[in-house]
Amino acid sequence: MSQQLLYRALVSAKWLSEAIRSQQAGQALKVVDASWYLPKMKRDPKQEFEERHIPGAVFFDIDQCSDRTSPYDHMLPKASDFAEYVGKLGVGNDSHVVVYDGSDQGLFSAPRVWWMFRIFGHEAVSLLDGGLKNWLREGFPLSSGKNPVAHSEFHATLDKGMVKTYEDILDNLDSHCFQVVDARAAGRFQGVEPEPRDGIEPGHIPGSVNIPFTSFLTESGLEKTPEQIKSLFQEKKVDLSKPLVATCGSGVTACHVALGAYLCGKPDVAIYDGAWVEWYMRADPENIVSDGKGKTM
Repeated sequence: MSQQLLYRALVSAKWLSEAIRSQQAGQALKVVDASWYLPKMKRDPKQEFEERHIPGAVFFDIDQCSDRTSPYDHMLPKASDFAEYVGKLGVGNDSHVVVYDGSDQGLFSAPRVWWMFRIFGHEAVSLLDGGLKNWLREGFPLSSGKNPVAHSEFHATLDKGMVKTYEDILDNLDSHCFQVVDARAAGRFQGVEPEPRDGIEPGHIPGSVNIPFTSFLTESGLEKTPEQIKSLFQEKKVDLSKPLVATCGSGVTACHVALGAYLCGKPDVAIYDGAWVEWYMRADPENIVSDGKGKTM
């Protein structure tokens, strides 16, 4: 698929500011704050949202909008549950959704929600380039409190081909049907820096390659250009003309790999939703590659 046929993945702070002011973007604009942080970061995204957010934004809770019956973190919800959740946020099938987060990096968790909308059949979704960090740097205004929301009707259908399971990854160890890129920090991938979750040791899936999610961002937190991103993939010998699956710790930052590939004209990167937490918990010790402790039975 050529790049120009893909929905615009990134919008600038200036574009969003003007769209909020005019609200005449042709579609109903819905701004979504998808901030989520690891527990060790000791940040409360809901409280931060109430204190400050982009005018008119609603808060999307990644943990709430998930399969609450799963033992793994924020696994995808059923299509009907996703539809009900975003409908209550006022998102309809005619909405142009713009997602951001309040992370120090620029974008951290927002690409997960961008990916979720897409795999549930909603193509009209963009990310705010540079997130709240860049919005503030450019001097645009903020609001506080909660915004009243009129519920909408949203219909969702899951594209199952965009989600990989533990069994898919296990089969791929022998079949080599797809490439696997891991978006965690290099030390966690190598097995020498701790995982943020208790009981999970670092390391990686056999045959996977490491492109930390921060590699896709500039120092100021904006997304790198497609040319720079293509070079990143090439350096790691990742072939964008072939099937690609992204993973990470719990399925959040893997979506930066999907976004990077999308910006290069490849919209079909699947995510291993259970990610490293599930792999570590279920895999045999020989399938945990680590320069550190690894896994013992």
